[in-house]
Amino acid sequence: MEAIGETEKKFQPSDQEKQKYRMRAAAFLATVSGMAAFVGFSRTIATARKQDQQLYEQATVETVNLIESGTRLATRALAWGTFYAVLGTGTFFYGIWKLSGAKNMDEFRHKMGSVLPKISKDTQTSRTEFEGLNDLMKYLSTHKKTE
Repeated sequence: MEAIGETEKKFQPSDQEKQKYRMRAAAFLATVSGMAAFVGFSRTIATARKQDQQLYEQATVETVNLIESGTRLATRALAWGTFYAVLGTGTFFYGIWKLSGAKNMDEFRHKMGSVLPKISKDTQTSRTEFEGLNDLMKYLSTHKKTE
């Protein structure tokens, strides 16, 4: 039995390896979300440009007397909306982090694990697949809830 414990210790990643993994995971998530935001923003602008080329070109010319076009207004609204969404979400989760009093991610995970309800690992004893809505309704009407 001692050999098994020693073998398990050999396969446990060190703190440095854990930190390196977390940094790679954070970089990956930041890259993917940044690319998604860039592609989404670019696609929205391209769609607006295709729909009304003349107004789009007028909106890009800086003149004092020109009334703001719908495309330019939509572009500004999308930019501000994105800014507020990222800022609000970041502030919300930073606040949760600070209110928890955690110093690192492991400590935060343990604190949230103690606060949030546990997910049971029991096997499902009731049906989960139905042929259609009628089958589901028939099951719900005849199934007796066991507590």
